[in-house]
Amino acid sequence: MMAQELKARADMDPRWQWHLEDIFATDEAYEEAYAQARQAIAAMAAWQGKVKDDPRQAIRDADAISLKLDHLAAYALMHKDEDGSDPARQARAARFQSLAVAAGSATSFLDPELLALPEETLEALMNDPDFADYSEMLRVLLLQKPHTLPAEQEKLLAEAGDVFSVPHDVFSMFNDVDLPLPQVTGEDGQKIQLTHGNYGLMIRSRDRNVRREAFEAMMGTFQKFGATMTACYAGAVKTAVFQAKARHYASARQASLAPREIPEAVYDHLLDAVDAGLPALTEYMQVRQKLLNVDELHLYDLYVPMIADFDMKLTYPEAFELVCEGLAPLGKEYIDKLREGYEGGWMDVYENKAKRSGAYSWGCYGVHPYVLLNHTDDLSGAMTIAHELGHSMHTYYSNLNQPYVKSNYSLFVAEVASTCNEVLLMRYLMKKYKDDPKASAFLCNQLLEEFRTTVFRQAMFAAFEKEAHAMYERGEALTTEALSAMYLGLNKKYYGGGCTVDETIASEWMRIPHFYRNFYVYQYATGFSAAVAIATRILHEGKPAVKDYKRFLSAGCSVPPIEALRYAGVDMEKPDAVKDAMKVFAQTVEDLKKLVG
Repeated sequence: MMAQELKARADMDPRWQWHLEDIFATDEAYEEAYAQARQAIAAMAAWQGKVKDDPRQAIRDADAISLKLDHLAAYALMHKDEDGSDPARQARAARFQSLAVAAGSATSFLDPELLALPEETLEALMNDPDFADYSEMLRVLLLQKPHTLPAEQEKLLAEAGDVFSVPHDVFSMFNDVDLPLPQVTGEDGQKIQLTHGNYGLMIRSRDRNVRREAFEAMMGTFQKFGATMTACYAGAVKTAVFQAKARHYASARQASLAPREIPEAVYDHLLDAVDAGLPALTEYMQVRQKLLNVDELHLYDLYVPMIADFDMKLTYPEAFELVCEGLAPLGKEYIDKLREGYEGGWMDVYENKAKRSGAYSWGCYGVHPYVLLNHTDDLSGAMTIAHELGHSMHTYYSNLNQPYVKSNYSLFVAEVASTCNEVLLMRYLMKKYKDDPKASAFLCNQLLEEFRTTVFRQAMFAAFEKEAHAMYERGEALTTEALSAMYLGLNKKYYGGGCTVDETIASEWMRIPHFYRNFYVYQYATGFSAAVAIATRILHEGKPAVKDYKRFLSAGCSVPPIEALRYAGVDMEKPDAVKDAMKVFAQTVEDLKKLVG
């Protein structure tokens, strides 16, 4: 598989492609909706200066525009993700982004004019049963009053949206389309083109030379463009800091967390708890070195399965069936909906030329969720299916149970449902193979890898983001040398106790797409910790826990995210969940040591 040439989009099997026609049947239907959205955006001008006359209708009109944009975004941007090299798809996506900026500008007066109303008026609206769909939006609006600017300034910031998005857009085009990755040697000794998709396979290869060459080629390519990537990322950091200052926040981190009502202590609790768990990570590295039988463990050795004579080869249909088996504790209704997605065009499965790398789930209110995959035929591929379908089912339940304005759940809880699925699947496999020591050791390895990549690695990323933004806020220059040295130092802190930290890792920060969504990655780690607690409760308590969990999935943003998690029995304002997750990691390391002797 690694040696196959990537096919063009048109040559792929349509059976394994998503159905974007469920959003708009044709491009012409999209263009008609685009024109309608433009008209609705233009009509918003009539409300400027007059929101006080009928705030209810002004809010409803703005909400209707948002829903139109939701559908337009899904169609335009997912089409571009199918094939980012297609000029027509690029143009449609660019036109949509300009429309979204126009919408932001056209509605930018709404919040300031609402906040100019007497507080008792807003509170009456918030408590009006006939206006209940917007109660939470109004409550959050009142909380954001100190950070909402006069209408003219809000309009200016909204109109700068295209400028603010440039760092992300440049990174995406470079990473997905223009990145000149070299050819490398495959397992069969033949030269093949390195891609984002097959890099994941090669870094897990049994052949150490294959994974080392792929690692050095990937990191080395980014290193060659260090000045460009630094300018790109520095632009993202500077944008975040500027926006934070403009809205009177103390820092970019506060500006990211406060609107979601996440205390900054949650972020710091995570980093502190993970720091305390690093000795167990070092033990795990030592076990890995022993099982791989290498004199020195290197960073390119971290992803290959350690149990040499047990491996899981899973085609996409087999992987999907395995996911359904593992998620059976969530009930028949949940599994039936997964099967509907499998048959009904939710998922775009295989890599093709110029397709966006990685995987994601995209919610589209009033339609169904979508999943982008670049499937690999192994357990990692199955875990990705479980992960992204967790997002999709979170979206499904939220959209089913909430009005549009309350359906978009917070980023803080966005990774909980996805990771809960992964944990349930892993627990199922560990039970299924409990009498097979070799398989049990393999699965322990897999669970430990989930911890390493989702908690330790994402916490390391979070530490990098925190310091990168703090550097700029302190007035320090964001140079390639400074950022790379800081990233290398973090790798040495996390892995240096049991691993040789290759100097080329210093460039890895340049290829992390999530850094362009500032202060996002920490939520993978907090979400994993919460998911471990929720999955444990589901497996121990059964239906009552599933009922509570579905209440969480159905909450959308009808309550603050911290409160939504409490529905499922987890309090993230306390450090307990992360500390408990670290205990599970340490215990799993001990279990693995007993299994392998």
